[in-house]
Amino acid sequence: MELKVVKLIIPEGANIILGQSHFIKTVEDLDEILVGTVPGAKFGLAFSESSGDCLIRAEGNDEQLKAAATRNAGLMAAGHTFNILLQDAFPINVLNAIKLCPEVCRIFCATANPVEVILAETEQGRGILGVVDGLSPKGVEDEAGRAWRHEILRKFGYKK
Repeated sequence: MELKVVKLIIPEGANIILGQSHFIKTVEDLDEILVGTVPGAKFGLAFSESSGDCLIRAEGNDEQLKAAATRNAGLMAAGHTFNILLQDAFPINVLNAIKLCPEVCRIFCATANPVEVILAETEQGRGILGVVDGLSPKGVEDEAGRAWRHEILRKFGYKK
């Protein structure tokens, strides 16, 4: 077994949701969830099939996001995984609906941070062991940090 680390592509202003599923129907069901949950959100998604033809299947309503998600799937080359690139919405807006999709087994991360995926490669193929989501902490929040957090949540409309 060999361990590999792959840095994912996250276009400016986008968030990524990385997960694992179990069936070719995933790509169409996730597309329907994204279209129906946040009207006006832009997205691209790619699903790596791990049986049959073993193809990367892609959907979305934004060609650049769709191309970047497809590129991410190729970089990981890990079967039955998906990645969604999302703009004009946040993962919090769609995450519960995605988790309720019957094909979805797990979510590894949902973030706008840089993401590195830790992969195990065997003779059979590749699988995701985990992710590095963002950077390590640089300190402990003080009153100024708390004020900034409160302000940004209100700016985004998540608190009054």
